[in-house]
Amino acid sequence: TNIIMGGKVDPLVVGRVIGDVVDMFVPSVTMSVHYANKHVTNGCDIKPSIAIEPPKITIGGHPDEFYTLVMTDPDAPSPSEPTMREWVHWIVTDIPGCSNVARGKEVLGYVGPRPPVGIHRYILVLFRQNAPMHGILQPPVARAHFCTRVFAHQLDLGTPVATVYFNAHKEPANRKR
Repeated sequence: TNIIMGGKVDPLVVGRVIGDVVDMFVPSVTMSVHYANKHVTNGCDIKPSIAIEPPKITIGGHPDEFYTLVMTDPDAPSPSEPTMREWVHWIVTDIPGCSNVARGKEVLGYVGPRPPVGIHRYILVLFRQNAPMHGILQPPVARAHFCTRVFAHQLDLGTPVATVYFNAHKEPANRKR
């Protein structure tokens, strides 16, 4: 059952982001993600070396609403045996609508992609909050075995309002400095 959106199959379905990490949802908020000067589009490749610092993320939505961003890797430690699924890279809450993620509250500090083997998917999921969290949220005890769905359910965030994902794999050692 292909899910066709605007005449093309949704890349989130093709990339199994819908299924592995989130349920089917209707995007309702714009989210623009950049690493350095590279715009992140679904399924694009990002070199880990340009993703050491957090991406710049601008969101739409409503200025009087707040949003939560989760970045997660469902392919840890390897896509063929994702025994640590999901490995959470970043959590930011209380991001005001029509602004950028830097204005939110970082609950779990950013860690860039460091895929040990294979091509990993890194998924940025944006949720609309029902109310500001005012710093009540505790960071997860561990980054491994995180579950975006359970997290969203516990905080009553509902389904995502935006999702963007990229791929990354280990860079050849000789290119590292």
